[in-house]
Amino acid sequence: MWAHVWRFLYCKYFRFWLKWLLRLLTGKCELQRLLGGAAAGARRTLGIMSSFLLNSFTVLRNAVDVEEAEVEKCVRDVMKEKNIGQKDTGFKTNLHISLLQISGYKKLYLNVENLRKIPYDSENEAHEEQLIELWNLLMPHENLKARISKQWCDIGFQGDDPKTDFRGMGLLGLVNLVYFSKHYTSEARQILSRSNHPKLGYSYAIVGINLTEMAYSLLKNGALKAHLYNMVSGLPQMEHFHQFYCYLVYEFDKFWFEEEPESIMHFNQYREKFHEKIKGLLLDYNVVLTLQD
Repeated sequence: MWAHVWRFLYCKYFRFWLKWLLRLLTGKCELQRLLGGAAAGARRTLGIMSSFLLNSFTVLRNAVDVEEAEVEKCVRDVMKEKNIGQKDTGFKTNLHISLLQISGYKKLYLNVENLRKIPYDSENEAHEEQLIELWNLLMPHENLKARISKQWCDIGFQGDDPKTDFRGMGLLGLVNLVYFSKHYTSEARQILSRSNHPKLGYSYAIVGINLTEMAYSLLKNGALKAHLYNMVSGLPQMEHFHQFYCYLVYEFDKFWFEEEPESIMHFNQYREKFHEKIKGLLLDYNVVLTLQD
């Protein structure tokens, strides 16, 4: 309750006078202080977003919704609104980068969402090719005897036909599994092998799709902003989402074996515990979660 009261008082009264005092002391507006004082990355871009959202100027408030194609114009409009000379190249460059990150995050979410909405279609040749590629990457020394086969259970699908397991995450679930297997093949095969542990085993593909849902939900609710703003100086791309997914797969496997659950029946409990751990890491302004780390 007190946090809401303080936020209301700060936004309504204190913020204006604090900004006025700091401008008087430094000779710079809030945006100039943010773009000149904070290092590139999440701290600066999130500070810019907060400043825009709390601002009374329409040009600044609308800047958080700018499209990539309009970033350059938006930078000029902001500088004009705040009476900042166009020759201030440092301000212009840094604001341009932050606005690209903001617009890029929204575009990335839309791209991920669109891929999630595409249902797996066994009549689609491209979909089928990716599914077979997944098998070949994970099981290079064992031929798939038939498209509908109990062999799919060997890589962690629930039944004879994997297409039914992609219902929740659509094509996104398959694309993530293939990306990890293609770019981190030895790690993927090692984790698949560990997932067959007689006591601590789990369904590799099903858990992988579940982690796709986790990555997607974190992107959707904005939790990945700090990570992506620190990782990418410009527009976040689908590649960066896939990389974060790879981090989740690798770290979840370590987490699962460290926790030593009594059985797979406790999966949801440990999945939520892992989710909370990741959300905690993402609260750090300096966070970068990559498999390379």
